[in-house]
Amino acid sequence: MRAGLLLAGVLISLNASAAPGIWTSTLTTTNDTEAVNITVSPGKLDGKAGLNVSRAPGTSGLLRLKAAPDFRDGTIELDIAGGLRPDASPTARAFIGVSFRVSPDASHFETIYLRPTNGRADDQVRRNHTTQYISTPDFDFDRLRKESPEKYESYVDLLPDHWTHMKIEIKGAEARLFVDGAKQPCLVVTDLKLGADAHGGIAVWVGPGTNGYVRDVKVRYR
Repeated sequence: MRAGLLLAGVLISLNASAAPGIWTSTLTTTNDTEAVNITVSPGKLDGKAGLNVSRAPGTSGLLRLKAAPDFRDGTIELDIAGGLRPDASPTARAFIGVSFRVSPDASHFETIYLRPTNGRADDQVRRNHTTQYISTPDFDFDRLRKESPEKYESYVDLLPDHWTHMKIEIKGAEARLFVDGAKQPCLVVTDLKLGADAHGGIAVWVGPGTNGYVRDVKVRYR
């Protein structure tokens, strides 16, 4: 909910998501989550407990983190892993990532995701497409790649079925992706398509043909 406060002739916008704070979850149970077009259950990868998320070939899906407060600006961190399902198509890449500013009906949201099988591919073009930004519903990867080649994707070293730490810093219309504790971002987006004032929920995004894992999410609010 948004409101306005008039002080000395200046309209100040108020938003609950702007209050400083930290929200965390180990994500070892499905409590306070909502599966949208995916299956989810507790699981382990390399001895570390988390949630196993899976999406059959077709469209993508979400694991909504219902207990996370409304989010506009801040930092989202989590450990994530993506692998291929046995029924994955030849074009599947173990797609997995984070959606933020998710609308209540999940019709609009921003997403930054990984393609773990591209990280060490022999094809350099595939390597260049290891990270990706999209905005649902109007800007899928195909449109962004055609209209602005290379602008919304980049390379980073990844392995499938391997825990990877993602950190996304979001401020206004800008987002920066950091992987595995790197001090410099591997992907910089300066024009988030829903705009600087968008806000909403947080979710794990799971692409078609993916069997993935997620654990230890931490959200810092500005």
